[in-house]
Amino acid sequence: MNKFLSIFLIIVTFFSCKNDTISYFDQEPPSTIPELFAPSIVNTDSIELNVVFNYDNTEMFFSRIVDNSFVIHHSELINGKWSDIKPIKMYNDDVLVSVACDPTITKDGKTMYFLGVDPKLYKNDVTREELYTIPPDIYKSKKVNGKWELASKVDFSVSTEYFETYPVVTADGSLYFRSNRPSDEGGMNTYRAQYLGNEKFETPVIVNIKAKKNELITYVSPDERYAITNGEGKFQITFNDNGEWTKPKEIPLKYESNWHYYCPYMSSDEKYFIFSRKYNNPEKRGWAGVEKGEVYWVNADILFSAKKN
Repeated sequence: MNKFLSIFLIIVTFFSCKNDTISYFDQEPPSTIPELFAPSIVNTDSIELNVVFNYDNTEMFFSRIVDNSFVIHHSELINGKWSDIKPIKMYNDDVLVSVACDPTITKDGKTMYFLGVDPKLYKNDVTREELYTIPPDIYKSKKVNGKWELASKVDFSVSTEYFETYPVVTADGSLYFRSNRPSDEGGMNTYRAQYLGNEKFETPVIVNIKAKKNELITYVSPDERYAITNGEGKFQITFNDNGEWTKPKEIPLKYESNWHYYCPYMSSDEKYFIFSRKYNNPEKRGWAGVEKGEVYWVNADILFSAKKN
């Protein structure tokens, strides 16, 4: 009996390991030197940014600029194969120019939060630069019967008349985001809104990290064990030490001048760090000057080594 039980356990372990293999568009995993993520699939001649996956790695999302609109695209893993990249329609047909970017997906895979701009606040001939002068809000889309529905704003405690950007959802459904709403600290701050259930949130509170004012959280792990900040064109990592965030340490990448690094993200198995970068024409400011946008991935050892140093 013990012999048969051992054979059975070996077989179960073998197939469990096979099923745990995560597919990243048949790419060779990166080393500690960043590589373009999915060339010709995600990275094209267009401007692309913010690749993210759902929790079980069966759906991949990213944003692409199409005719001055920021459009979320996705692909689904079906019967072991990734589907063709397709845009997700977030607004009504009469909206010709729009903003939908920086998606983040709930643990059950059924709700997406993202940065959006209210289409009622601009005309359809608005330029890319003008779009980003309008205060963005946090929107959500629900996946019903396998299809992402038109988006709506998150409740008023999160989306206000001020800037709300970089939404990140945690395992319990709570939201981290940036906002310049009035506060004692002033300026832009990182906020956390505890999820109450039934699509409602508690009043957001400021997350204090031991960092410079412009180093704000742009990614947090689902279990809130660590977070990644952006500041002065570089990434930093901070760890949650019994409720207190440690002083952020720089993530050692080869940061190139005239490139802006942003949209940090971690794969669900925490093996890979995924980030975006954009090249700005030095003579133009803002999105009007962006000439190239790329998404990279790199072995996550470069992040977690920062905790040891």
